[in-house]
Amino acid sequence: MVFDLDGVLTRTARLHAAAWKSLFDGFLRAREGVGFQPFDIQRDYLAYVDGRARRDGVRTFLASRGITLPEGDASDPEGAPTVEGLAAQKDHWFRDAIARDGVEVDEHAVHLVRALRDRGITRGVASSSRNCIPVLERAGILELFDAIVDGNELERMRLASKPAPDMFLECLRRLGAFAPADAVVVEDATAGVAAGRAGGFGLVVGVDRGGNRDALRDHGAHWVVSSMAELTVARLEAQLAR
Repeated sequence: MVFDLDGVLTRTARLHAAAWKSLFDGFLRAREGVGFQPFDIQRDYLAYVDGRARRDGVRTFLASRGITLPEGDASDPEGAPTVEGLAAQKDHWFRDAIARDGVEVDEHAVHLVRALRDRGITRGVASSSRNCIPVLERAGILELFDAIVDGNELERMRLASKPAPDMFLECLRRLGAFAPADAVVVEDATAGVAAGRAGGFGLVVGVDRGGNRDALRDHGAHWVVSSMAELTVARLEAQLAR
């Protein structure tokens, strides 16, 4: 069973969304003046950046506004008008928020992961976040997982980011010799749900954190739940068998 991190295991998605809004509103205000159209957390976050690697999020959202920036490189200062500069600024603000506010876990998700462990079912995390391991450590749940593929591994191995299935398939490979059809993905982002379906996973569960149910289904979720409390080992096995 492979889990996304933000919005599934932890409630850090709101911190990501706030960091993206601060980033893009500041960029657009400087570029277009006071009449700019602000970044909308419900619409723009879910459609263009949720679940994607940071650089892909920058590119995809700005493309929706007809804006293309130079790629830049790692030497660009935070906030520079390049893909690298904006991505670095967003990451800085997110890390500041984690340091300030801490990490809130979804207790129902943690209960499920422990139940899976007790049943001998292997558990992995596949997250586009480069902060995945520090977040899991801060939350005190790192040891519950057998394999982790994060944004750092994505870059090191040159994997395609979600909605491509590469991260999920690499995580599954690290968990053991399992066919995707015998495995489950749990995601709250449409890009992640699409990645699970593209990878041929036997059950793709979408977690609707508010107003995203139809979009999760449209992108390929077999089963959409409103809360991790709805997921039990028995119910997951029944859904997978179907």
